[in-house]
Amino acid sequence: MPHGGKFIDVSWIDGEPHWLTDDEQQAWRASLYTHMLLRRQLDRDLQPDGLSLHDYEILVVLSEAPGQRLRMTELADASVQSRSRLSHQITRMEARDLVRREECEGDKRGTWTVLTTLGQETIERVAPHHVDSVRRHFLDRMTPAQLQDMRVACAPIEEYLRKIRDRD
Repeated sequence: MPHGGKFIDVSWIDGEPHWLTDDEQQAWRASLYTHMLLRRQLDRDLQPDGLSLHDYEILVVLSEAPGQRLRMTELADASVQSRSRLSHQITRMEARDLVRREECEGDKRGTWTVLTTLGQETIERVAPHHVDSVRRHFLDRMTPAQLQDMRVACAPIEEYLRKIRDRD
């Protein structure tokens, strides 16, 4: 079936869409709503520190990168954001002196995103509060066995989605 110039595989049975069972629908919605509600709460908990969850994710990725810098394409992949969205995000973060852009020597089209001193200080200050938020709203809601089950259940989905992710 054509979709945006590409063909997508749709599961059909006897000429009808392969609709979700009640159990599948409940599992799908539970996953979707939990993800959306958790992201919203984590974002809300970062607001007093003047950060969004996207800001925080970028600061973490850069703080863990060699030399605290990544090319924009690598940062987009690591933060699971589109390049255009990331570019706008970095512009906003640059205005707050959390990151800066630098040209890549020998590659006029390449750009580095570099964590600034203020960005490093910010992640060091905010990380303990964010970890507490993750624990309160996510980790502490499950047993160790449930966490293991979640890791195992999500791994093939994440692997599949990373493989088919279009570069944008």
